[in-house]
Amino acid sequence: SADLFLTIAAAQQTVVAARAGVERAQVLDQVLETLVKNELRPGADASRSRAELALAQTEQIQAEQARDVARAALAALLGVAPETIVIEPGALLSLPAGQDVPATAPAQHPLAMAAEAAVSEVKAREKALDRSYVPRVYLQGASFARGTGIGPDGRTGGAVSGLAPNTQNWALGASVTFPAFDWFSIRAKKEIEVHNERSAAAGYQQTVQDVNGQVAKARAILEGARRVAQNTPVFVQASRDAQVQATARYRAGLASIAEVAEAQRLLTQSEIDNALAQLGVWRAMLGVAAAQGDLTPFLAAVGK
Repeated sequence: SADLFLTIAAAQQTVVAARAGVERAQVLDQVLETLVKNELRPGADASRSRAELALAQTEQIQAEQARDVARAALAALLGVAPETIVIEPGALLSLPAGQDVPATAPAQHPLAMAAEAAVSEVKAREKALDRSYVPRVYLQGASFARGTGIGPDGRTGGAVSGLAPNTQNWALGASVTFPAFDWFSIRAKKEIEVHNERSAAAGYQQTVQDVNGQVAKARAILEGARRVAQNTPVFVQASRDAQVQATARYRAGLASIAEVAEAQRLLTQSEIDNALAQLGVWRAMLGVAAAQGDLTPFLAAVGK
């Protein structure tokens, strides 16, 4: 499904950010190993660096695990091997151009249309019952012929006389049927259908109300996702600046290894949050499209 596709895409971006965090931790660990060997930094800094590297590697493993689980779920849905699933996020790695889904009438939702069809069906049964008590007139006609070997004067023909139908006749009439004894049963059936119509109409109104509520909820989620996605790039840039400054301060002896480690973790987290925020907008757009009962606008936005 589309939701599983987005889940895999989000997991893949988490893996990318976690891998970048591991690479930064490895660079810091290598630098510290050299500094400690030259007795320019205490051995505790090297221990802390190795711990941070192990933590970053654990986060990468967990991210890869989440990606593989999502891939297995999609594979089970499609009936294929997980190894064969390779997704191309494409436009999903950036914010959608419009960041919105055109509104549609709640009555166009498939559930609402099905509920409306149920109302029409009950009305059709009521109409049929209204007509069932009307008298029905049937026109009837017949034509027939017979063969005879005796003429009007009493004379008979040969041996084969009378085998052919040489005397014709016809009949024409009409009949009227009226269900006089069905009046009470028809009336009871009409009352039942009246109540069925009220129930179906109430079901239709409830369906429309539910659709409106789901769309409003989905649009609120989309609005929140937009605001988060607008804020995360600031978080990334600030975290990147803080990481550069902390590293420079540490090399100058003005900061501790803990400050550098914290800055690196913050940068990794900001990169993950930024990727998930962008995908969150797409997921929210999918939610709006699903709530409206039409995925066409979402698929069109993805295909751009």
